[in-house]
Amino acid sequence: MDVQSFDIKGPLLITPRVFGDRRGWFTESFHAARFREATGQDVDFCQDNHSYSAEVGTVRGLHYQSPPHAQSKLVRCTRGALIDIIVDARTGSTTYGQHIRVELTAENHTQFYVPKGFIHGFATLVPDTEIQYKVDDYYAPDCDGSVRWDSLDLDWGVPSGQAIVSDKDRDAPAFADWRSPF
Repeated sequence: MDVQSFDIKGPLLITPRVFGDRRGWFTESFHAARFREATGQDVDFCQDNHSYSAEVGTVRGLHYQSPPHAQSKLVRCTRGALIDIIVDARTGSTTYGQHIRVELTAENHTQFYVPKGFIHGFATLVPDTEIQYKVDDYYAPDCDGSVRWDSLDLDWGVPSGQAIVSDKDRDAPAFADWRSPF
């Protein structure tokens, strides 16, 4: 497993070993002891989520769950390709408001570890894209929140005016008007 850190402390990009031959490939997508050893993170994932987006340019985010049910995530693309973006929303952090942008694809097998205190979203680059992610707290509707996806200078990889966005995400508060619960 290869682990890459960023200038923003906490998030990690993880590339598991993939074993392939003429039949296809095999990878261990998650192994708690190896994850803990390689990353130094002792995370107890309790729920898996799976999302499908039919069209190119589908944007989902920026989402979060506030305390006391804040979530760390381990995100991967299992079909297609997407741009995954997180924004540091930890009040008092020296990197508050800064972001990390990575490309996750079914072919690169890369996983993005997102700790608590970050808002998260993604945009699809190809049709029929699927994203799966583990979280370390259960979904709690009363802690669910979002920040408007286009309220920061983020490159979603989607041509201007062509993003496919839900009403919830379109109507979310702008980052500048939002008060972080983290």
